[in-house]
Amino acid sequence: MLNDILTAFQAVATFENLLIMAAGIWGGVIIGAIPGMTGTMAVTLALPFTFYMAPVPSILLLVALYKGSTYGGSVSAILIKTPGTASAACTALDGYPLAQQGKAGKALNMALYSSVTGDFISNMSLIFLAAPLAALALHVGPPEYFMLMLFALTTVAGVSGNSLLLGLVSACLGLLLATAGEDMYGSFRFAFTNDMQAGLSVAPVLIGLFALPELIKLIVMRAAPDNDTAKLGDQKVSRAEFLGSLKSILRGSAIGAVMGAIPGIGPSAAAFFSYGEAQRSSKNGKNFGKGELEGIAASESANNGACGATMIPLLALGVPGDVITGVMLGAFMIQGLTPGPLLFQTNMHEIYMLLIGMLFSSLLLFGAGKITMRMFSYVAHVPQTLLTPAVLLLCLFGIYSISSSMFDVAVLLVMGVVGFAMFLLNIPAAPFLIAFILGPMIEENLRRALAISRGEPGILLSSPITWVFAALILFVAGLTIRREFQKSKERKVTQS
Repeated sequence: MLNDILTAFQAVATFENLLIMAAGIWGGVIIGAIPGMTGTMAVTLALPFTFYMAPVPSILLLVALYKGSTYGGSVSAILIKTPGTASAACTALDGYPLAQQGKAGKALNMALYSSVTGDFISNMSLIFLAAPLAALALHVGPPEYFMLMLFALTTVAGVSGNSLLLGLVSACLGLLLATAGEDMYGSFRFAFTNDMQAGLSVAPVLIGLFALPELIKLIVMRAAPDNDTAKLGDQKVSRAEFLGSLKSILRGSAIGAVMGAIPGIGPSAAAFFSYGEAQRSSKNGKNFGKGELEGIAASESANNGACGATMIPLLALGVPGDVITGVMLGAFMIQGLTPGPLLFQTNMHEIYMLLIGMLFSSLLLFGAGKITMRMFSYVAHVPQTLLTPAVLLLCLFGIYSISSSMFDVAVLLVMGVVGFAMFLLNIPAAPFLIAFILGPMIEENLRRALAISRGEPGILLSSPITWVFAALILFVAGLTIRREFQKSKERKVTQS
């Protein structure tokens, strides 16, 4: 095992791989710092360019972009009170007041230290938890996998926003779209053209659904003029300030690692939960929202702490934990790697390389944050007139370069319109993605299980593992229904 780790370390520690990760981290920080440019957008835009790379460097690039953008979202949150990413919303509560006090640099540094700490702890949790979970998963068959995927599908309730009904509609659309093309027995469904017989490719659907709507919003819904960017001012975080926030950093990192490992939760929920816990337990709780470094520490450690942990269910079970890991699932499959327990048997060298590369990325994140500290104030104001056409060209040329198919370009544009329509109708895109990715796996394992039992549905509840997942499905469904009833009562009280 030690020899395998050393071999993987040598394979990762090359100039090319380090350059790829550094570029990913740096690009992610810059994209995350631009309001409206999300981590999802960064990862989906980079996806077409990974097809010409080796499997591990391509995944490391996407992971680096994910981590960099998560931290980068704090930049605009602190400087102009406009979170670059949703997970940085809590950071703006204390970051911007500190910037107004002439302490923007101090706030950015605390965000950086907290992000790096949370990221490192998250990576360590991935290293120690992914393999045991994968080993356990080796003992499950098609019935167990079907119930697992069905349970994973219940997580759409957690990413449905304010309306569970709209979330279910989005998931159903994703499942419907996933059925297009040839099934496992050679039958064609929704194959209106010859190009559709192979089904819809992952890349144009994902990029069209998540990148293009953002561009359309920038064009149609012109943003109001930005506030004046704050000066960096005092930058040093004293030892006393860091130690005073260390408890919140460690607690936030743990919260991020736990919540990130649960499919469907992600960095945003982890950040809000950590911020609330820090405010509740801190002796400076009354100062939260007025410029408290501990609030930044709690938020940033949690959202970055969730990044590495979201890879746990992806690598071990093949279940995407959030939107971005859903994109990465597509990237794994395009590279010929199928996430899940068998990955730890057939591609252990690649797994070691990925884990070591993620540890390297924590150090690179620290370096990128420090180096770019002074240029942040300029990055936050990239003109939209330059940004929009550049990103659109990247989308079009990137998709066309994959297979030289105009059909894929058409799918890209159509999904862009669909994504924007979903935005206007308040239909969340995350359930769509989760269902689109999980749909084929749910169908395949269901049909295999029924084939084994010759059509007897009782096989779906034939083992203790299936009963456990069935109980979890009922439990989550019960909590979801209860939450919806509570929301309904609160709305009625508010209206009255």
